[in-house]
Amino acid sequence: MTETVRVAVGSGNPVKRSAAVAAFERAGVPAAVEAEPVPSGVPEQPRGTAETVRGAENRATAALDAGDYDYGVGLEGGVTRVEAQDGLWLTMWAAVADGERVTTGCGPRLRLPDSIASRVESGAELGPVMDDVLDTTGVAENEGAAGVLTAGVVNRKSALRAALAGALGPHLTAYY
Repeated sequence: MTETVRVAVGSGNPVKRSAAVAAFERAGVPAAVEAEPVPSGVPEQPRGTAETVRGAENRATAALDAGDYDYGVGLEGGVTRVEAQDGLWLTMWAAVADGERVTTGCGPRLRLPDSIASRVESGAELGPVMDDVLDTTGVAENEGAAGVLTAGVVNRKSALRAALAGALGPHLTAYY
């Protein structure tokens, strides 16, 4: 593919746009990637896999519909329980819409420390909890909880890029 594709990321978060740029670059696809802040249609802190996936899919289709784009990308972080595992887990999902289909992919899952998980389970959003724990602001627009909890081995951008790779594969390969 040598033609530049137009991509809308359904968020104003610069980390999400950067993750999309990195995914298309890694795939060798020339892309003009723009932020299109759109609603997710789910709570600010998605809970459970179904709600997190629905938020990513909603963002992808709304972003595609926001302009003259080849692809709409939705990236959504949520918290969920994982079968046969203790604790609450951070999970990242991506969706890619092209007007004919919406495909999804999942990034890494990271167990949240109990002290953070209990606050999220009581109704708080993960981003503000991380800001409070770290006595800072903007963790979600920077390394994210993923970066903090892995000592930088994985950060929010790389985790979202991994999720997007799974969602993008069906659009770029003939294997699906």
